[in-house]
Amino acid sequence: MAAPLNPVHAEIHPPVLPEVAAVADEMLALRHDLHAHPELAYEEHRTGDIVAARLAEWGYEVHRGLGDTGVVGTLRCGDHSNGKHIGKRLGLRADMDALPIRETTGLSYASRHDGKMHACGHDGHTATLLAAARVLAGRKNQLQGTLNLIFQPAEEGHGGAQKMVEQGLFELFPCDALYAFHNEPGYPAGQFGFRPGVMYSSSDTAIITIRGKGGHGAMPHVAVDPIVVASHLVLALQTIRSREIDPNDMAVVTIGAIHAGDAPNVIPETCELRVTIRARCPEVRQQLRERITAMAHAQAAVHRATAEVDYKWRYPPVMNDKAATEFAVEVAREFLGEEWLIPDLQPLQASDDFAIMLNEVPGNYFIVGNGMGEGGCMVHNAAYDFNDNLLPVTASYWVKLAESYLRRD
Repeated sequence: MAAPLNPVHAEIHPPVLPEVAAVADEMLALRHDLHAHPELAYEEHRTGDIVAARLAEWGYEVHRGLGDTGVVGTLRCGDHSNGKHIGKRLGLRADMDALPIRETTGLSYASRHDGKMHACGHDGHTATLLAAARVLAGRKNQLQGTLNLIFQPAEEGHGGAQKMVEQGLFELFPCDALYAFHNEPGYPAGQFGFRPGVMYSSSDTAIITIRGKGGHGAMPHVAVDPIVVASHLVLALQTIRSREIDPNDMAVVTIGAIHAGDAPNVIPETCELRVTIRARCPEVRQQLRERITAMAHAQAAVHRATAEVDYKWRYPPVMNDKAATEFAVEVAREFLGEEWLIPDLQPLQASDDFAIMLNEVPGNYFIVGNGMGEGGCMVHNAAYDFNDNLLPVTASYWVKLAESYLRRD
């Protein structure tokens, strides 16, 4: 494999299958091409075309249109009499969408579409699963069962998983187990992290509109200033986590955006707060909704204003099945060795709509370290890039996982 183009990516040397190594340069070029042509939620037409064409070339049955721009490739392995299913059914998922961020990496393969960027590594996830798909197609006669490769659109807050499920994903492509991974900056490059139970937090959104009475900035006494109300509410909301949630439970309330007015001498009519809310257990998730809603109305009333709360239930926590996790860990331990496993991995505060798929099918969502230290940065950052060195080792792991699960007895 060619040396990585991003100098912050240190060389790593975990095990790689020879068949994956043989196509690594091609898959690296594909990853860079996807990175240079990012597509936002439900716009993944070019990406979907590439995925579908590659899968068809390698002998997969290709289905398009689930979740609007989703792609599913099916590989039937071993004996299938009269089209009937024989053996286990395994699902592997990768997400395809990009983010509305203006890239600042300066890489030769940086985004060609201003304001759109693969800032979360979905280009790497897609290229990795395609690399594994190619190798598995060549090994299908050694397997027994059905492999469903799910390329999902619109993970970044737009409910692509929900839409695919609602449109019959698992009725059309039944799975007995389901797996996915996410690259994770801040962990050693190439190390794999697994845990049963809660892996990622829930993610909900509240859009709070404070409605006051507009007026002249020099005469606030004859107006009702929604910005002042919003300021009190911002501080009040922080007491939910510090004073109302059990310290043993995880909760996050973050105001990510405030929009009001456009002139220094005008008191606006409204002020909007956009809030992200995270939790790990259902009771805390419900408590956060109740208290955020109540505080918004109470703070508004104190200041003679009103509040409208549009509370959106979005993604539940990612819950890993115990047996599926144990299986994934055993495959990793046997193939990679103990030194490539992250010990005692704790739950992460991020969220992912893979949670919705895991509510339908038992499975596991694991992480692979993207690297740490100087020069690196977190996902959703304009300077982020997927670590190319992860592609061959993670593709190799996908192959070993599928082989182990669909092993011909």
